[in-house]
Amino acid sequence: MKLKALFAATTVSMAVLASGSATAANRDYISIVGSSTVYPFATVVAERFGRTSQYSVPKIESTGSGGGLKLFCAGVGENTPDITNASRKIKSSEIDRCKSNGVDDIVEIKIGYDGIALANSKMSQQYDLSLKEIYTALAKTVPDGNGNFIDNPNETWKDVNPSLPNTKIEVLGPPPTSGTRDAFVELAMEAGCAEYPEVAALEDSNEDKFKAICHGMREDGAFIEAGENDNLIVQKLEANPDALGIFGYSFLEQNADKVQGSKIAGVEPTFDAIGSGDYPVSRSLYFYVKKAHEDVIPGLKDYVTAFTAEDAIGNMGYLADRGLIPLDNSEWKQVRSAAVDLKPNL
Repeated sequence: MKLKALFAATTVSMAVLASGSATAANRDYISIVGSSTVYPFATVVAERFGRTSQYSVPKIESTGSGGGLKLFCAGVGENTPDITNASRKIKSSEIDRCKSNGVDDIVEIKIGYDGIALANSKMSQQYDLSLKEIYTALAKTVPDGNGNFIDNPNETWKDVNPSLPNTKIEVLGPPPTSGTRDAFVELAMEAGCAEYPEVAALEDSNEDKFKAICHGMREDGAFIEAGENDNLIVQKLEANPDALGIFGYSFLEQNADKVQGSKIAGVEPTFDAIGSGDYPVSRSLYFYVKKAHEDVIPGLKDYVTAFTAEDAIGNMGYLADRGLIPLDNSEWKQVRSAAVDLKPNL
């Protein structure tokens, strides 16, 4: 049995090395990709990790959740990332892609929560929008009231609801590769879409059509893909007081002197409202670790341990000061256990 175990361990090590010899001699730093929302939190942890440990500062690239998972699932070895950050849960199709490329053992780590803000310049009026109004303003097609679906005719917010400002609809948001986009579409667009009875009926009768109608974003200039750089969206909102932007709560909190979050169904995107679940557009944040790299990339397990420490992601942790909404204590203990053992859980 000992010989079998030794052979199995050797086989795993050889598999990792086969894709580019991911040894300390060739790469002595942790490679991280993924979500632009998780990026600021991971950067703070990485910088502290580099200062307080014997290891190099991890290299982090902001590629978007979808882009990061594509790179992560490409295989094992020095030329592939060790960790990918994600502002949504990994999809079953992505797990399948990982496995088809030899990435069999994945550790999922939930680090906390975030809210998605629909914000504008503090020089402008604060909006209070329902989920239905958000969908009606930003959907590619909308119900016409006669059982049909038409290209979105709404040009101003007043067209959506007479009580809203007579201002042109112009919303800057993330591209399809972004976890923020995925979460916004699911939590805001789909939820608002389902408030139309004729669309809600499609969810059971024709799920593909339901998703096409609810998830399709406008392509006529009312919704503008602004890339993965949330800081750039904030800058554009400063330059254009009539526009709104979509990004995570942490960026809203960090730029509170420049932008304000819209109320959604009467609830402002605040730390407490997101943590309690009262704010409707809230989501979980994650990172995923390639178990096969644990004993090959120096410091990988120690970085995961540092990121999930109570002084990092706990209620009084330093990442809460950066806008991360912490897990409750019981959930943190479960996450901490998975992190310390680095046990695959997918």
